[in-house]
Amino acid sequence: MAYSFVKDQMKTTVCADRAELGALAGNLAADFIRRAIADRGEARVIFAAAPSQNETLAALVAAEGIDWAKVVALHMDEYVGLPIGSKARFSRYLKDHIFEKVPFKAIYYIDEERGEGVDALISRYEKILAEGPVDLVCMGIGENGHVAFNDPPVADFRDPKAIKLVELDDVCRRQQVNDGCFPDFDSTPSSALTLTVPSLARGAARVCAVPGKLKAGAVKKTLEDPVSEACPATILRTLPNSFLFVDADSFSETNEPS
Repeated sequence: MAYSFVKDQMKTTVCADRAELGALAGNLAADFIRRAIADRGEARVIFAAAPSQNETLAALVAAEGIDWAKVVALHMDEYVGLPIGSKARFSRYLKDHIFEKVPFKAIYYIDEERGEGVDALISRYEKILAEGPVDLVCMGIGENGHVAFNDPPVADFRDPKAIKLVELDDVCRRQQVNDGCFPDFDSTPSSALTLTVPSLARGAARVCAVPGKLKAGAVKKTLEDPVSEACPATILRTLPNSFLFVDADSFSETNEPS
């Protein structure tokens, strides 16, 4: 059975397994979406793409009472340089797991389908982000503690940019191999576009799903290390309405709360 505790401003729920984690995280995300629609007539949601989000997105898709025609979907990050049709693109993951499963009002991708350069894409997406508030961020944490593709070497808690081009660090690239997204390290792209830490912090709420043994070290740092860019996910502890969901495996290296 799951139990919860609060560290600074972040609530952590420790679940027995991935199935329980996904159900609880997905249902909470659904609550935030329904509430935004009731309050504002629309919900704007940023979605992460990773196998760690499988169960959460499945629960969200199955949730009842969401008027998806009033939900605007925003894309958190994307590789640079992969062919548009590549199955490894995050846009493809999101289409397969949620974007093509429910009838959104609008979906905004970070991609190069228009044939525009990176600078033009960044400028266009900055305008999209500025069009309205972000009600919810559905996210995870990387093995190196990153949020989106804000790896420790490039994370900036006071970043003046809303979205930026980054070089991925080696731990991040190896994670993509560990996740089964690429066959080997050399096949993994070295650069990506990512929403910045302030863009994620701007959301009214964050539901962060982090299952699996490979994330145990990152979860421990997120909960126990000082808040700093050395572990970008520690920023969640400073943000109200931040909810971390872990399973027994990802919580296995963390000290139990006293």
